Formats: sequence, C-alpha cells, structure tokens
Amino acid sequence: MPKFMFTGSYTHDAVAAIRKGGGSPRKAAAQALATSLGGTLECLYFAFGEWDFIAIADLPDTVAAASLASAIGESGSMSRFATTVLLTPADMDAASRTSPTYSPPGT
Repeated sequence: MPKFMFTGSYTHDAVAAIRKGGGSPRKAAAQALATSLGGTLECLYFAFGEWDFIAIADLPDTVAAASLASAIGESGSMSRFATTVLLTPADMDAASRTSPTYSPPGT
C-alpha cells in the first residue's frame, strides 16, 4: 500500500482546541480518517518549527490521499497543509533500473 506524509500548520482556533483537548484526540481523528479511506495511520507527531504536525499513513492510492487532503483542507483548521508521496528504497531501486528519454530545455 502506498505511503504518504501529511504535514500541516493549524489555525489559531485549531491550536486553541488542541490546547483544550490535548493531542490524543487528534491522533484518534487522524486514524479514523485514514481507516475511513481503507488505510492506516502509521504515526502522528506534533512538531516545533515549520509544521505543527507530521503524519504518515498507508493509503490504498493517490485518490484516497487526495480525498484525505481535501477533507482536511475543507475543514478550515489548517493555515498550511502538504501531501508528500513517500518512496521505499525498493521503489528507488526500480526507478534506477528504468531508462527514460528526456530532452532538457534548449536541446
């Protein structure tokens, strides 16, 4: 199953709600969201710096990932949100064995 990393920064109101309710309910909500799309939440971490949280989930496909991202974006709880497809070392091994044809600009 493909693996995706989701990173986000909460709005002021969302931060206030997390301070009131704690982080565990957010993890449970993230797991329920992934499960509703046929996937699983591998981990959820809160963070300092550029992102307020980092989550990694196994989802059936990019359609499920887009649905997850849309649901979160639609909620209005994020000031920023990003989805990253994660590749395994075996994925990179397979990619390194391909021979794509590419012409850079100006050639």
